[in-house]
Amino acid sequence: MVNPFKMSEMLSQANQMQEEVQRKLEQTVVEATSGGGAVSATMNGKKQLLKLHLDPAAVMGLSGGQPDVEMLEDLIVAAINEAGRKAEEALQSSVQGMLGGLKLPGLS
Repeated sequence: MVNPFKMSEMLSQANQMQEEVQRKLEQTVVEATSGGGAVSATMNGKKQLLKLHLDPAAVMGLSGGQPDVEMLEDLIVAAINEAGRKAEEALQSSVQGMLGGLKLPGLS
């Protein structure tokens, strides 16, 4: 049974952990590429796109110098989605690490 007098202490711990997770997410930066590095996306742990880099060779098609817009769009989407997956993994890892320090009844 949870001691009601400890509830305030537990809530305080949870708030501190939430603030710590938010700080870590802001500081976490992940990068993903697609097309063999032709497109790279950099994202923070909050899944905010920080930078998108396109290799000039990805913009121009190999034949006649015409851009292959559809291929480039696909590469951009793939790089951003992969960066999002990496950011989610970083979030899950961070949260699991933080929960290990929280003294919740039944979890220790």
